[in-house]
Amino acid sequence: MSNNPLIYGVEFQARSLCSLLADNDQDCFLIGTQSLVTSNNQVHLVKLQEDTNTLCPQIYEHSCGEIWSLASSPTDKHLISTCYASIERDCEKCTALWRLPEDDGHLENVITFPSEKYGTDVKVTTFHPTNDAYMCSVIDNNIVMWDVGESEVKIVCTAVLDGKGQPRFTTGKWNPQNVNLQFVTADDCNIKAWDLRTQTKIAWSLDGVHTQVIRDFDFNPNRQYYMATCGDDGYSKFWDIRNPRQPLISRADHSHWIWSLRYNPVHDELIGTASSDGQVLITCLAGISSSAVEIEDIKTKPSIEDKIVATCDQHEDSVYCVEWSSANSWILASLSYDGRLLLNKVPKDEQLRILL
Repeated sequence: MSNNPLIYGVEFQARSLCSLLADNDQDCFLIGTQSLVTSNNQVHLVKLQEDTNTLCPQIYEHSCGEIWSLASSPTDKHLISTCYASIERDCEKCTALWRLPEDDGHLENVITFPSEKYGTDVKVTTFHPTNDAYMCSVIDNNIVMWDVGESEVKIVCTAVLDGKGQPRFTTGKWNPQNVNLQFVTADDCNIKAWDLRTQTKIAWSLDGVHTQVIRDFDFNPNRQYYMATCGDDGYSKFWDIRNPRQPLISRADHSHWIWSLRYNPVHDELIGTASSDGQVLITCLAGISSSAVEIEDIKTKPSIEDKIVATCDQHEDSVYCVEWSSANSWILASLSYDGRLLLNKVPKDEQLRILL
């Protein structure tokens, strides 16, 4: 990657990062802190000022607890959700919807979700990609779909993960490739897609696809049925969900657990990964990208070898998150546990290869 990444340091430990999805004009990222002193926790909105090439923060107080995950609305740049450990509930994980004020200060609470009846460990609360009214939480072995379109939050439907040994979800997200209410989860070494219109029906699954716990997954934004998974076995795997028996590609580029994996939102041959080995990688997998379909059709470009095109080793701790900018698809942000945010750009020669 670029030799001189932009660096922003947070005073406290942190492990949650997201792009401000609804802002397509400026590179903006949100960080949630994990201070042991509950009243000290914050959400940092970090903006890239292109004219000066500097990072400028706005800081909001999140005094209700340590932030374990956060998400931004794809349609309203002032709305975010957090999942946090609440001291008021003996460090049980809770979740809330917030509004970002115009200036620094306290986040404005919109909704505190009534999650306690479903469990004590809220992993994520995510926004539906197109319907402003719908959100979904992963809580222990439950999926809870909320309607936040009116003044009071309503429960639309729920689904439960059954099995031996009290299985629990590790994460979940909406399937952006499916226009219906399809929510996808990871539990242990498995991926399941739930049709929330029927509450308990599993639309499809990838079972036993890693040898250790799956930490993250993502969908190719431009090629239907294609997705990627990563986990504690150090592998990133790429799938066509219509053929779940074996991955299209399996890579072991990291030397430790892979915590986060993201497809580039525009150039889906580029995938960012973050690991406990302290490294962030950008890998080019042109052979299974949407551009491969175009190349096959028009027969103009030579085939491109799958390879690592950039390595970021400037982190000094485990890297828990990577996120592409929603405003500039060449910028990749990464966050390590020591609170260090790095912004790197895809190398110029790789940009030119993709564009030409």
